[in-house]
Amino acid sequence: MSDPRPLHSGWTVRAEGDGQEFPATVPGCVHTDLLAAGAIPDPLLDDNETRLSWIGRTTWCYSTVFDGIPGERVDLVAEGLDTVASVELNGVEVGRTANMHRGYRFDVGHLLQPTGNRLSVRFSSAYEYAQGVRDAVGARPNAYPEPFQYIRKMACNFGWDWGPTVVTAGIWQPIGLDAWSTARLSRVRPVVTVDGDRGLVDVHVEVERTRETALQLRAEIAGRTASVQIPAGARAATVTVEVPSPRLWWPRGLGAPDLYDLTVTLGEGLDTWQRRIGFRTIELDTTPDGGGTPFVLKVNGRPVFVRGVNWIPDDAFVTRVDRARYAERIGQAVEAGVNYLRVWGGGRYESDDFYDLADELGVLVGQDFLFACAAYPEEEPLAGEVAAEAREQVVRLMPHPSLVLWVGNNENIWGHRDWGWAEQLQGRTWGEGYYLRVLPEIVAGLDPSRPYWPGSPWSGDPALHPNDPAHGTTHIWDVWNTHDYRHYATYRPRFVAEFGFQAPPAYATLRRAVSDEPLAPDSPGVLHHQKAGDGNGKLARGLHGHFPPPATFDDWHWATQLNQARAIAFGIEHFRALSPYCAGTIVWQLNDNWPVTSWSAIDGDGRRKPLWFALRRVYGERLLTIQPRDGSLALVAVNDAASAWRAEAQVRRLGFDGTPRAEATVAFDVPPGTAVAVPIPPDVATPVDAAGELLVAGNAFWFFAEDVDLQYPAPRYRIAASPTADGVRLEVTAASLLRDLTVFPDRLDPAATVDEQLVTLLPGETAVFQVRGVCETDPAVWSTVLRTANDLIVRD
Repeated sequence: MSDPRPLHSGWTVRAEGDGQEFPATVPGCVHTDLLAAGAIPDPLLDDNETRLSWIGRTTWCYSTVFDGIPGERVDLVAEGLDTVASVELNGVEVGRTANMHRGYRFDVGHLLQPTGNRLSVRFSSAYEYAQGVRDAVGARPNAYPEPFQYIRKMACNFGWDWGPTVVTAGIWQPIGLDAWSTARLSRVRPVVTVDGDRGLVDVHVEVERTRETALQLRAEIAGRTASVQIPAGARAATVTVEVPSPRLWWPRGLGAPDLYDLTVTLGEGLDTWQRRIGFRTIELDTTPDGGGTPFVLKVNGRPVFVRGVNWIPDDAFVTRVDRARYAERIGQAVEAGVNYLRVWGGGRYESDDFYDLADELGVLVGQDFLFACAAYPEEEPLAGEVAAEAREQVVRLMPHPSLVLWVGNNENIWGHRDWGWAEQLQGRTWGEGYYLRVLPEIVAGLDPSRPYWPGSPWSGDPALHPNDPAHGTTHIWDVWNTHDYRHYATYRPRFVAEFGFQAPPAYATLRRAVSDEPLAPDSPGVLHHQKAGDGNGKLARGLHGHFPPPATFDDWHWATQLNQARAIAFGIEHFRALSPYCAGTIVWQLNDNWPVTSWSAIDGDGRRKPLWFALRRVYGERLLTIQPRDGSLALVAVNDAASAWRAEAQVRRLGFDGTPRAEATVAFDVPPGTAVAVPIPPDVATPVDAAGELLVAGNAFWFFAEDVDLQYPAPRYRIAASPTADGVRLEVTAASLLRDLTVFPDRLDPAATVDEQLVTLLPGETAVFQVRGVCETDPAVWSTVLRTANDLIVRD
């Protein structure tokens, strides 16, 4: 009989050598405990992180007192300790840990007293430990001047080009006692397959014992039960349950994400394990073809175009992210048309809530193993930790049907090839053995129903360049770093696993985080919340050729946000128009972990940037886009829906004043999972006045020149605002062409939100915006927070 008891109350924390104790929240971390006690300012505001760097270099001691519980065997179960810890019970050390990404179990029954048990966890400095490992095994190159690859800890704790350096410590996952007798389930591993019209669940279990007696193992799902006897002394068994004609789990847009409850029972109430699973098949098609090596994800035999985003930890202090926050953020992704989340390798294996929600919503998940942007040593003590961590996390996550791909690392194989690492390493290990041997062997042995891919990017063959766009997955970073975003059009990739463009966060987010007066692109706080190398310089260069240099901070803020949305929309429309040759795009990145200028669509306070609204349009299941083809223009219809798309579209060439110049009706018939290009007649596609005309086809627009070369009219419009139950209904009627009309209600009230942005109107057309969280109805006030592309070009 298992009797778990949490130990989450009564904790205190203090710095070693300092007598001052503070109340501690468990699960939690030292930064949030000190912040709650008023002992430090908020590390994520202004430049506080710099002045608080001592926290990560300090030894911290957590302790609590609790009553014991009886049991034949009593274990102390720590699901996650961050990171280098010594655990003592009643003055006796029961264990040491050095891996944030593992759980630990210690037999402590012989140490327990009826009352007054003192549990202490001493966390040594992660810096001290990592630097010690580095000194022992030899230095390796990485992308940032921090020792994150020498410790199994969340790498982005040490700062990134979008994140703060806040090196945490603490009991970051649940901790408690588990009293049990006779036997317990130490590992349950359900391998779920579909064979014709049968669903099969092979439940592999391992047991830990205190008595060598025979045991019954039973598994139940969908009203079907199977059981086996585990002989006395045996410590492993498998039971198989067959489910006839199961409802399949499908990703969003292709069917229902059906789930089933699976219950595994050991003996008569000795131990029970429960999870929800789904029946589906996953294939990764990388069969070489005439264009190179495809990378096509198939669910239940059907190819899926990945409309993805990269996911990073949603807070620098991850214990602040609860189920409600996961639901909000993943819900925002789904509303933007996303069907795939890539969990990036510099963060964490996410919580069960994350994967549960993905299961329920039909969102596909690709999971990186936790290696990013560095050469990783393969010597001890890291090698054993990596293998143990991988085994634990593969078994923990494999019940989730949303999880469809394991990936060995982020950019490390590419880095070894192109970033000068090989010369610096001089033969030292760098992680290749993990990615090409250790991890694929673990996945094949424990989770054979899912594919494994050695890295992101990776071309499928060590003889090929790892970031060759014609093979496997590719990352595109010359756009943003060195090239204009129209350079995306020169690529014909098979699958784009990372690409992105920066912009600042929402005004209210930046204003909360930075106390500069006045705000300016180069004011100290704004610059501190820009972590990318020459980030502001790249923002400025990214505007060149599209918009003139911004005259004010407000113009800079709007122009860079608009340019980000334009850049990513341009890339996605180009890549999707290549479907099925190109089989997916994963934008860097969905979210932020603090208020920062970054590549995100949703900023560190959860506000949607204009990019999010652009994603919602270009990630629709069905997309119309105007693309260059064979020296002219074509209307490309992209169909990711489950059924064929047969329709007609009127393509009009108009003057900026709305005057018709030419038009044609084009028909298209697009099978599921493909894109069809229909030529636009030359008389429609060819402008008479490139600076003053545009093409319109449904919600697809094509301008014949860049904004700086267009003869935009001064923006003219009429605003009408009327109250609603939770805000304002805002009507904007255009008296001139209005390109990318956007309302920023957070400038009136930080709590305000709007349902639409980036609307292009012809003269006489009206857009309706539903604004929540603000009651203002004066049109003159709303005119101060309304922007268009026009007003970046037409100066008063």
